[in-house]
Amino acid sequence: PCSSSSLRCNTEQGSSTPAAFAFNYIPLIRFSTFLCEFSGTFESDTRAFLLSPQPGTLNQAIKDVEALVKKEEDGNVHGVWLMAEVDHWNNEKERLVIITDKTLLIFKYDFVLLCCEQIQRIQLNFIDRISHGTFSFPKHSLLKRDGEGVRVFWDRLREPSFTSRWNPFANDFPFSTFTYHPVRNINDTFAALCDIQVFSEKLKAAAERAHAKNPVPGKANGVLVLQQPIYIEAYVGAMAFLGNQNKLGYCMARGNLGF
Repeated sequence: PCSSSSLRCNTEQGSSTPAAFAFNYIPLIRFSTFLCEFSGTFESDTRAFLLSPQPGTLNQAIKDVEALVKKEEDGNVHGVWLMAEVDHWNNEKERLVIITDKTLLIFKYDFVLLCCEQIQRIQLNFIDRISHGTFSFPKHSLLKRDGEGVRVFWDRLREPSFTSRWNPFANDFPFSTFTYHPVRNINDTFAALCDIQVFSEKLKAAAERAHAKNPVPGKANGVLVLQQPIYIEAYVGAMAFLGNQNKLGYCMARGNLGF
């Protein structure tokens, strides 16, 4: 027995089906079962394809963001990653991330209009912690998130204020959280571009070099790497649930609109 949004089929034991009809009906059941199983795979693969930048678009995007790297302020580029940033209300947002000699650059890039909309620049010599692990929520939270993530801290002495924690639009947190982009399983190219483990290793090495070259006075130098759950203090998050389910944080062509 199987069911699908596009196909439904049911069989009952002990049915009085003529032998001649049953001979043709059994292969039909097997074929229908295959279609039901295939439809779920096709739906997930189709969504991943729609989320993936189209041929030529990704290369153009990487060229565009690399052109925004300032040689004097940032230094040389060490790597580019396509990831999803997870905010303090569990909202996913598509991001291109670059590690340079001196900075970590986080870009909000529009893959439909082919333009960069926002840049966040973080000095590597201020990064003091990198956490890697699964996601966790408060005990009574209605939210959940599968998979693993990486959280980058750059001011261990500053805690988010109460107002910031409850403001869904606050952007003054001293950390950023990343997880895998949904397209990472499409092919090897996307798998390498979305690899958060490699990103974490490269970031640690680059930050330690920046600490050694340009230490911050009064700040402990070095980067602490932790294997621990990444805590998101969100409880209900209806907007995050709807937004993540419909991939509103990703650039997609939606009818005549792209956002």
